[in-house]
Amino acid sequence: MPPTTTASSGQQPGKSGRKKGRRARLIVLVLVLAIIGGIAYGGYWSVSTVRASLPQTKGSIELQGLSGPVDVQRDSYGIPQIYASSDADLFMAQGYVQAQDRFYEMDVRRHMTSGRLSEMFGKGQVDDDEFLRTLGWDRVAKKEYDTKLSASTKKYLQAYAKGVNAYLQGKSGEDISLEYAPLGFKNDYKPQKWTPVDSVSWLKAMAWDLRSNMQDEIDRALMTSRLGPKQIADLYPDYPYSRNQTIVQEGQYDELTGTFEQDGSSEDNGLSGTGTSGTGTSGTSTSGATGTSASSSSSTSTAASSALQSQLSGLYKVLDDVPTAVGVNGQGIGSNSWVVAGSHTITGSPLLANDPHLSPSLPSVWYQMGLHCRTVSSKCQYDVTGYTFAGMPGVVIGHNGKIAWGMTNSGVDVTDLYLEKLSGDGYLYDGRTKPFTSREETIKVAGGASKKIVVRETNNGPLLSDRYDELVKVGKKATVDNAAPDRGDGYGVALRWTALDPGTSMDAVFAMDKASNWSDFRAAAALFDVPSQNLVYADAENIGYTLPGRIPIRAKGDTGAIPAPGWDSKYAWTGKYIKQDELPYEYNPSRGFIVTANQAVVDKDKYPYTLTTDWGYGARSQRITDLIEQKIKGGGKISTDDMRQMQLDNSSEIAKLLVPKLLKIDIKDKDVRQAQELLEGWDYTQDADSAAAAYFNAVWRNILKLAFGNKLPKELRVKGQCLWVDPVDPTGPADETDKVRECGQRDADQAQPDGGDRWFEVVRKLMDDPNSDWWKTPAGVGDRPKADNRDQLFERALIDARWELTAKLGKDIDTWSWGRLHRLFLKNQTLGTEGPGFVKYMLNRGPWKLSGGEATVNATGWNAAGGYGVVWVPSMRMVVNLGDLDKSKWINLTGASGHAYSAHYTDQTGKWVKGELLDWAFSKDAVDKSTSDTLLLKP
Repeated sequence: MPPTTTASSGQQPGKSGRKKGRRARLIVLVLVLAIIGGIAYGGYWSVSTVRASLPQTKGSIELQGLSGPVDVQRDSYGIPQIYASSDADLFMAQGYVQAQDRFYEMDVRRHMTSGRLSEMFGKGQVDDDEFLRTLGWDRVAKKEYDTKLSASTKKYLQAYAKGVNAYLQGKSGEDISLEYAPLGFKNDYKPQKWTPVDSVSWLKAMAWDLRSNMQDEIDRALMTSRLGPKQIADLYPDYPYSRNQTIVQEGQYDELTGTFEQDGSSEDNGLSGTGTSGTGTSGTSTSGATGTSASSSSSTSTAASSALQSQLSGLYKVLDDVPTAVGVNGQGIGSNSWVVAGSHTITGSPLLANDPHLSPSLPSVWYQMGLHCRTVSSKCQYDVTGYTFAGMPGVVIGHNGKIAWGMTNSGVDVTDLYLEKLSGDGYLYDGRTKPFTSREETIKVAGGASKKIVVRETNNGPLLSDRYDELVKVGKKATVDNAAPDRGDGYGVALRWTALDPGTSMDAVFAMDKASNWSDFRAAAALFDVPSQNLVYADAENIGYTLPGRIPIRAKGDTGAIPAPGWDSKYAWTGKYIKQDELPYEYNPSRGFIVTANQAVVDKDKYPYTLTTDWGYGARSQRITDLIEQKIKGGGKISTDDMRQMQLDNSSEIAKLLVPKLLKIDIKDKDVRQAQELLEGWDYTQDADSAAAAYFNAVWRNILKLAFGNKLPKELRVKGQCLWVDPVDPTGPADETDKVRECGQRDADQAQPDGGDRWFEVVRKLMDDPNSDWWKTPAGVGDRPKADNRDQLFERALIDARWELTAKLGKDIDTWSWGRLHRLFLKNQTLGTEGPGFVKYMLNRGPWKLSGGEATVNATGWNAAGGYGVVWVPSMRMVVNLGDLDKSKWINLTGASGHAYSAHYTDQTGKWVKGELLDWAFSKDAVDKSTSDTLLLKP
C-alpha cells in the first residue's frame, strides 16, 4: 500500500522568512510559466507540478516495512538527522529521505553507471552507453553484491532500497521531480524500483573519477608524435622530494619483516589479528622506487608511439564524453585533508579538516546527513554524521561519537592501458592467439530502435577501442619497431583497472561508520579497495594516516606510466597486490600533524614498490604544512577557525617564483607597463577582487601557451585553436612553405597545458636555463615579438596578457578583477546542459565570482589552456573538533535538495563562496536546538 500521510504535505521550513522566500520564488515561477506556457517544456511545468515534488518534512508518514518509529529532524538548511531503534529502520529511513530530496539525481546516476542513459534521454546518449557497457560497472557491482559483500552490508543495502521504493510507491514521475514531466511526455519514461546493486554501482563511478594516472598515460603517448623522450621528460619532472614533504615522514618499509614500520615506535599499526592482508598477496617488487621517472623510454615507448596517436586520441574523446556527473574525468582533481594533534590546538584535542576537489555539479555530489541509533547496541550500531552520496547508505566522510576521518585521492596507479594485436580469432599473447571473452549488450533507446553491441575483452581487460572504427583504421597505418608484431589490422586498446574486479569498498563504509579507535579504523580501511584514498584519522587523543587500496604489483618496470604491449606477458599484472600491512601509515607522528593533498605518500628511498609515477607535485600540501608550522613555531595554538582560514588560503606558489622575474622585464609599451605595475607590491593572493591576480594569471596562461602549448600535438590542444606547424614526417628540409595547418581537438577544460602544479615544476626547473629551446617562440600577429630566450618570452607573455584582458575586461585596468574572469556556473547535469535555453535558466544557477585558483589550497581549478572559468572546486568543506563535536563546522557546495525550486537547492552556495561554514550539530540536544522541521515515519 502507498505510504499514508498526516499533517500538511510540502516543505515547511519553519521560519517565516523562509516561507516568504519560497512564496516569492513561487510568484516568480508563476510569472515565468505564464510567459512560456505552451512553449516546449514550459507547458509541462505548472506550479502544481513544481510543488507536488517538494518533500513532506512535517507531520507523519506510514511506511510499510518499518519495525518501529523513526524521527527525521531537519535544520533550517533542510539537512536531515535520522533517529531509529534498529539498523534496518535507520537505513530504510535514509533511503526514503534521500529519495525525497534527490531521487531524480539518483535515477540519472544509476542509468549512467549501468549504461542505460538512452532509456531516459534517447539516441543522443547511445555512444556514452556503449562505452559504459564496455566498462561494465553494473556487472562488476552485481558480482560484488553476490560474492564479496558481507551479510550485514547486504541487509543494509536491502533496507535502503526498501526505503527508496516506499517513497516511489504510488507516485508518478512528476510527483517525484519536475524533470520527469518532459521525460514522461517525450519518452514515456517512468522511474523503476531501486535495487541494492544500484547503490553499489555508484562507487564504481567515483572510482572512475579518481582513477589516477590514466590520462597521463594517454597524454605521454600522444606527445610522441611531436616530442622526443627528453622533451617529454621535461614535461613530467620527478617529484621534488627535497622541497615538498611527503605525507608519511616517520616510517619506512622493513625488508626483514615485510611490513611498513613507523620510526621509533612500537605502536600497534592497527592490523593485529584482523586478517587484513587478504587485500592481496605480496611478491618481490621489480618495479623500482616510487619516484621512477614517468618519461622512461623503452621498446614499449617506441611500439606505442605512432600506433597510438589517433587510437588514444579517439579513446580520449570517449573518456571526455562520459557524462560530467562523473566529474572532469580525473584530470587535475585533487583534495585537501589534514589533522592536527591536540598538543597544537586550543581545545587540547585534535582538529581534522577535509575539502575534496571535484567538478562542480548541481546538486552537489555530496549529501549531508546524520544517522543515529537512539541507543547504540548490537541491534542498532550507528551514531554517525557527515557526507554521503544520494543513492548510497551510510556515511562516506565524517565522524561518529569516537572518531573522525577525511579522504583525499591518493593517486596511486591502479589503471594500465595495453596495446593489443588483434585478429579475427582473438588477440596475440606470447606468440599465440587467444580467444576473446565476449558478450552481447542490448541498448534500449527511448523513442527509437534498440542497438546491439558486442563487448570484447582480452586478458588485460575490455577493448575500449572497439567503440570507434577509426581506431582500427589508424592501426593499419601505424609505424612500429621490429619488436612489435606486424600491424596487420591494427592495434586495439584494452584497460586493466582494479575497479573492474569485485571488491569490498561498500563493506568499508559501514565498518568506518562504527569504528571506535585506530585499530577498528585500520581494519575498516583495509576493506576500502577501490578507489584508493589517503585516509586521515583522529579521535579525542590520537591522529593517524593510512593508505588502503588494492594496488597491483607489476611484472615489469613502470608499466603504469605509458601504454604497454599487451602481447608480451612480461608487462602483465602478476595477480599479486601489496598487502595492507606493507602500505605506508603514520600514527601520532612527533611533528604533531599530518597533511594529505595528493602529494607523494612516502619518500622514494623508504619504499620498494611503485605506487605511481604521477603524484601531485605538492604545491598545496607544502603550503598547508607551512601555514601549520608558522602557527606552531610562533607559539600559537590552532583553532577551528584557523583550520577554516587555511582552507581559504589563496596564495599562488607559481606567482612567488615568477613575479620577481616579470618585474625585471623592461616594457616599452606604456599600456603594457601599466598592467605590469599591478604586480608591484602584490602579495600573491588570488582574491576575487584582485586586478593583480587577474593579470598574473593571464600572464601565466600566455607563458604556458607560448612555451609549451603551441608545441604540443593537436590531440592535446584546445579544440578549434589552429596553428601552422612543421609536418610530423617531413620528406626534406623544412621551410615556411612546408608548414601545415593543425587545429586542436580537445575540449577547453581538458586541454594541455592545464597550468596545474606539474607545470609549476616544469617551469621551475627551466628557470635556470634561460636559453632552453622551450623558451623560443616565433613572432605573433601584428607586432608581437618573437622570443629566443626566457626573458623575451616573458616579455611577449606580458604583452599578450595585456591585450587579452583588454578584450575580455576592457582597457581600463581599474575595472579588472580576478573574479570577473574566474567564475563558477552550477548546471543541472541533464536538462540544465542539454535542454532549451529557458529550461537551463530555470534549473541552473550562477555565476559566482571566485577567489583561489589552480594548485592553491583554496583550489578553485581552471584550465590555463582553455580559459579562466572554474572547472573543479572544493566540493564541500568540513572541520571536525574532536574536543567538542558540536563545535564542528561544515558546508556543502549547493544544498540538501535536488528540487530546483526548493529553498534548499543552493542555499549553502553563497556561504560556500564566502568561505563560511555552518554549525554542525551532533549530540541529541544540539540537534534538537537546531531542528526546524520534524517528520515521523511510523510502521
